[in-house]
Amino acid sequence: MSTKSKRLASILANPKQVRFDDACKTAEQLGFVHGGGAGSHRAYQRTGELIGLNFQNRNGFIPPYQARQLIAMIEKYGDLA
Repeated sequence: MSTKSKRLASILANPKQVRFDDACKTAEQLGFVHGGGAGSHRAYQRTGELIGLNFQNRNGFIPPYQARQLIAMIEKYGDLA
């Protein structure tokens, strides 16, 4: 199993414990581009997608609601990445 597959499986299995760095890497693999944010926040946009992703670093993890948004994008674009 590749690192990417392990990361996706981990996110899908436990949305309450998604690491900030893993969320950022996954968003980029799904075709999202870092569009701004500094410090504890990162915002990502994808061409043609109306919904962006915004991640907040809370002690190395993202909040569960942001993980659910990321999971929705994994389900939508995961096969394309």
